[in-house]
Amino acid sequence: MRLRKKKNLEERILQCGDILAVYEQYDLYSLSEDKKYNIIDTQKVFGNNNPVYLEVGCGKGGFVCEMASKHPEINFLAVEKISNVLICAMEKAIALGLKNVVFLNCDASNLAYYIAAKSVSRLFLNFSCPWPKQKYANQRLTNPRFLKIYKHLLIEEGDIIQKTDSSLMFEYSVEQLSQFGFGLFDVTCDLHNSKIKNEVMTEYEKYFSGIGKPIFRLQAKLNK
Repeated sequence: MRLRKKKNLEERILQCGDILAVYEQYDLYSLSEDKKYNIIDTQKVFGNNNPVYLEVGCGKGGFVCEMASKHPEINFLAVEKISNVLICAMEKAIALGLKNVVFLNCDASNLAYYIAAKSVSRLFLNFSCPWPKQKYANQRLTNPRFLKIYKHLLIEEGDIIQKTDSSLMFEYSVEQLSQFGFGLFDVTCDLHNSKIKNEVMTEYEKYFSGIGKPIFRLQAKLNK
């Protein structure tokens, strides 16, 4: 179902300019490759050299805002392609007075244009769209074209944490991560009945677990 465009969306986005690090426009694709790069200076943006965590597909921001509140010692980058959804996350962060989270309104396939190589300590993939039809498999956020980007962004000891309610997405992710050279650990097909620490629940996680669906979860780190 198509989301109804929020009232005064453009104006509201501009009012969040202090925490909006990237506002991607379609003219990006008309630029030459070298002019597409606009790397975020995280030290300047956050005023410190704290570790950087990245959430790809932050939705309305419930997860990243709660994590940022719990962990002022961590800097958070939160990515969401859909402006109509991202505005909720940004306004939430502003209302909470968070100083350690900034947002990127962009396509995940373009992250290397904005985030420095070997700068992300942890990457979260929370309830990404599973794109169930095989012909759209290259849109899944654990497709090799995205894994290549994550490998570029992650520090040597960095990791990926994925949570999903989709068995199809989970099985696909396990296969693709393994083939791409990631080692998997703390893997479970029923997170809420496991002993694995689950610090913060997302909006989708609360809903799906509330109706009795199991939550799949894995942690992945590049093999040396």
